Amino acid sequence: MLLTHVTDEVRQALDAQRPVVALESTIIAHGLPRPRNLAVAEELEGLVRDAGAVPATIAVLDGKAHVGLDKDQLERIAGDDSIRKLGHRDLAPALAAGASGATTVSATAFLADRAGIRVFATGGLGGVHRGWTETQDESADLRLLARIGITVVCAGVKSILDVPATLQRLETLGVGVIGYGTEQFPGFYLTSAGEPVDWVVHTPEEVAAVMHAKDALGAPHSSLIVANPVPERDQLDPALHDRVLARALGEAHETGVTGQAVTPFLLERLMRYTEGASLEANLAAVRGNVRLAARIAAAYA
Repeated sequence: MLLTHVTDEVRQALDAQRPVVALESTIIAHGLPRPRNLAVAEELEGLVRDAGAVPATIAVLDGKAHVGLDKDQLERIAGDDSIRKLGHRDLAPALAAGASGATTVSATAFLADRAGIRVFATGGLGGVHRGWTETQDESADLRLLARIGITVVCAGVKSILDVPATLQRLETLGVGVIGYGTEQFPGFYLTSAGEPVDWVVHTPEEVAAVMHAKDALGAPHSSLIVANPVPERDQLDPALHDRVLARALGEAHETGVTGQAVTPFLLERLMRYTEGASLEANLAAVRGNVRLAARIAAAYA
């Protein structure tokens, strides 16, 4: 039973060892308003192509995982209300049930790694949630990245999380973290989350050298996080961010929001209370990550 379909363009690029960049589909289906979501999806794929790489947007459609989407499939992900949100743990039930869904970081990274793609661009990773000692709430992204060998270009982790605890968890799991042109770990909407990184690189070629060194070392298998900060000119105003996040956290506590509902609740409040400024910072970060990922993929190839 064939459960995964890789487009001819992506397969041919991989076979020829040409650069390919994986892109998630959750931002298209659940992260942006319509019709802007489709325009952004097409823009991100265009940024990958402009840098000389092949984009591989990943999603599940009618019980089959797709690595690379055509125009009609991209439009379906952007416009179909029945598209679910699928993490790594949801893939098997979705495939067995013939369901359709957009893939999160964990599901996208897993499917990209299975297809042989080495570079994945996203916005911000999940991580350890605030109040972890009471809730034990941690994103599935972290454990999954400890089990596969992909390079993830991101703007750090979402600033609504416990950033120091997340970095400690990544260290425990053996997931490498390098700052791209920065000694400070970025905070998604913010250029800096106030935590240092141990290793800094300045060019795509330096990232590719780290990837090749990981290949040469072999087991144990784990991913590499390239923390690429949103430019200061595009970041969310830090004072506004802190004020709005404190308000949103208070509302989540007062209304009893817990578990998986916390992240979308807080992100929606940030977008509402910043009058869309958080969304623009998010998109600026994603664009920068996609451009860099394509350059890294080219340098590695």
